[in-house]
Amino acid sequence: MSDADFPVVIYHNPNCGTSRNVLSMVRSVGYEPKVIEYLQAGWSHEQLRELAGEAGLTLSQLMREKGTPAEELGLLRDGVSEDQILDAMVAHPILVNRPLVVTPLGVKLCRPSEIVFELLERKPESFTKEDGEVVHLTAQP
Repeated sequence: MSDADFPVVIYHNPNCGTSRNVLSMVRSVGYEPKVIEYLQAGWSHEQLRELAGEAGLTLSQLMREKGTPAEELGLLRDGVSEDQILDAMVAHPILVNRPLVVTPLGVKLCRPSEIVFELLERKPESFTKEDGEVVHLTAQP
């Protein structure tokens, strides 16, 4: 099956180790994903609503707190609406947790990185992350 028959899209932050591991995991089994560096590309309201919905996440679940202005923007307080979070994510793309991966099998926030294998038809027996951790996968029927 070619990449055209099984497209893989990664919303990627190259400064994030988890995101880099996911990209390496996808490539390790022969896919060449479309990589969208969302910090440069940005987000639209519709795009984030759609991705969150397809991943089964609320926008607050998709929001990244660590290393972002979430607290300074008041997004961690009780009573903050999903619309307020969405507006903040569009204005500050770093607020969106990463990496988000889209394939014909679904959409997932791939944290931890090995979740990406749930979205791929081809899987390795094992994969070594950049920190040396080895992920062992059971053979799929």
